[in-house]
Amino acid sequence: MKALTGKVAIVTGAGRGIGKAIALSLSRAGSRVALASRSELELRSVAEEIANDGGQALVVPTDLTRDEEMERLVQETLREWGTIDLLVNNAGWGKKGPVVSGKVEDWDRTFQVNLRAPMVLSRLVLPTMMEKKSGAIINIGSISGKMGQADSAAYCASKFGVVGFTEALFEEAREYGIKVSAIHPGFVDTPLIPPNRKLDRSKMIRPEDIAQTVMYLLSCSPAACPVEVTVRPQKTPYK
Repeated sequence: MKALTGKVAIVTGAGRGIGKAIALSLSRAGSRVALASRSELELRSVAEEIANDGGQALVVPTDLTRDEEMERLVQETLREWGTIDLLVNNAGWGKKGPVVSGKVEDWDRTFQVNLRAPMVLSRLVLPTMMEKKSGAIINIGSISGKMGQADSAAYCASKFGVVGFTEALFEEAREYGIKVSAIHPGFVDTPLIPPNRKLDRSKMIRPEDIAQTVMYLLSCSPAACPVEVTVRPQKTPYK
């Protein structure tokens, strides 16, 4: 994708799984990528892979529950490359459990990472994009943001929130030529799904499939870019 050559992207949760796949795809398309997650070790591994492939990466360890660290992520990216063209809010967190016995602090953390952080980061990058009248923000939601599931109330509610946030931000940003979209994957074979789940991982979506969906959205013109894309596995992964 020649249109991505020289662009600057921020990807959260970039140390593994979907975020890593997205970061690698963007780099291979010619973008410079700021990598964010809590694990500096994982980020440096991804950055090394990007460098070995001829790309450029910036490692910025970031706790998405802390505003000052998100501000540092954006400021270091601007300081390194002078602009920001793409933001992929990929990082996610969740803990299963029934509403009646779940911990309120787990609920709060789920909303901080899954919904509040995308809002804060979008606020931080939008002025640059608005000034240029171009850019893209892609939020990685979940099929759980389209249907409720038992023992996942906090996660579902946060991802339902991503839908509303994305649709509202789309309306605010489109007059500036900024694309805003959400991707809602079904089961993706990532470390977020524990190995003891009764699931056939061979039937799950691959992280690279979501990365390709990101690339598809970035290839669309602002007028034709869908606001939401749901990605489902062809076969149910339940054993």
